[in-house]
Amino acid sequence: MSMFSRRQFLGGMGALGAAAACPGAWAASATPSGLSTDAVLRIEAQATGFSNPLRLPGTSGLFGVLSATDFKEVHVVRSEIEVLPGQRTPILAYAVESGGKKFLNPALLARRGDEMRVKLINHMDQPTVIHWHGLGVDSRNDGNGLNVVAPGQQMDYAFTVQDRSSMYWYHPHAHGFIPHQAYHGLASLLFVEDEDEATLRKELALALGESEIPLVLQDKEFDAQGRLQYAPSAAQSFGGWVGSRLMVNLTERPVLKAGRRIVRFRLLNGSNARSYRLAFLQQGRALGFYLAGTDGGLLAQPVRIDQTFLSPGQRLDVLVDFREAEAGRPVTLASLPFDPMHQEGGHDMAAMDHSQHGAAQGAAASATMVMEGDALALMRIDLTASGSPYNRRIPTRLSSLAKPAEPVDTPRRMQLGHDGKGHWTINGGVFDHATVAMTVQRGARETWLIENAERSMPHPMHLHGFSFRVLERLGSPAQIRPLAGARGLLPQDLGVVDTLQVWPGESVKVAIDFSHTHTGDQDYVFHCHTLEHAEAGMMMRYAVKA
Repeated sequence: MSMFSRRQFLGGMGALGAAAACPGAWAASATPSGLSTDAVLRIEAQATGFSNPLRLPGTSGLFGVLSATDFKEVHVVRSEIEVLPGQRTPILAYAVESGGKKFLNPALLARRGDEMRVKLINHMDQPTVIHWHGLGVDSRNDGNGLNVVAPGQQMDYAFTVQDRSSMYWYHPHAHGFIPHQAYHGLASLLFVEDEDEATLRKELALALGESEIPLVLQDKEFDAQGRLQYAPSAAQSFGGWVGSRLMVNLTERPVLKAGRRIVRFRLLNGSNARSYRLAFLQQGRALGFYLAGTDGGLLAQPVRIDQTFLSPGQRLDVLVDFREAEAGRPVTLASLPFDPMHQEGGHDMAAMDHSQHGAAQGAAASATMVMEGDALALMRIDLTASGSPYNRRIPTRLSSLAKPAEPVDTPRRMQLGHDGKGHWTINGGVFDHATVAMTVQRGARETWLIENAERSMPHPMHLHGFSFRVLERLGSPAQIRPLAGARGLLPQDLGVVDTLQVWPGESVKVAIDFSHTHTGDQDYVFHCHTLEHAEAGMMMRYAVKA
């Protein structure tokens, strides 16, 4: 496989850019610029041999669908499942018994207003805690890692789900153990429903696991016995762990059968460090699709795009109308090639990462090396004839989401960088769990200017406790600018978000409303969701004073 420099792939990305803000007629878009038709066909060819049925949520077992109000007693355990065909892989899991059924990492269904009462019991030999990623809960229940559950101990959660409909997720957040535990399996999805969500599902006749498909993207390494490998070198700890085996819902080389209808995909980047440049490909072209929602729920209107970046921790809600794809031809969900922009040193980090990765994975010599930014087929979608007439259309309205209000105060600056000694920093400091680095007042409406150094890496910055709105992007790299609209905003910047990718050299202005309904002072963290970066210092504790 050919290697290219992480700083060489800066050619135009081509695409629909800011895209129309309301649905239009489907058409396959032109081949993304910077890629030839032959290059796109080569990506599609990777998927021709895919044969493993995509793992989908069922009524029990791994990713079984469970009401959030039945998620009451949760045991953090060591278990094993079949990930690679014919091999048993040890994993870490959230184990639950409910209604006579057993669940591992259940996909939770909640209604806005539901009361969650959860007892977490830790059977591991490491401390852990559940972080409810994206939910606006009080800091006692946030699972931010400032208080953890020791081995053999337990913790009770009690909170009301107050958030907009969206796909959130839950995962561990004990500092010092986050990458290891998440990589080994401790993570799953939490769907919140409200009236907007119910309306969309009814309007498009959507059913979870059939025409509404959650897709969790991850990359792993395995040894010859099928056991997960996680042993980052110093370079990988600093740059972020990237595995060479691509997984969708813990399925390698997956195939999904989909009807010729509108299908909804709920996407989560659950990787430790890998970002994806996603597109749906057919016959050498990128197919148009509609961005319906982001981390924190539905957009006001669908936005037509033909590709999108997805960084660790981010979620996207997309609608694909397969009636307009060419009949009898598979569609490939792919990650198009891009420059990951690992330029945090005075040398080309690509070669260093490649060398370190190869040395660390010598025992798995049979695996093809897959670097971040490579052209990758992730999943093949085989289109089937619809069993009954389907005449639904992409709606022109999705929710009553208002345009963000821009506070008039001077922005608070958040400068992302590193100290040259193996630590990632926020405003020059590294994480100290005993230090509150910043204080804000309850009810304050602030703008933050998140600035990433030129000599850096992309950082997906995640805010605990509150979601926010993106106001402006400045200084975006060449591969991002063609995707942007007014004020440099990307399509996914138009929604409510809790995780924001900030590319090297970018300055991104966001608006945050620190209003909440909790009692007393609150204590949260702000950090990079490249999990190794958070462990290497890029996390900051902040307090919200009542």
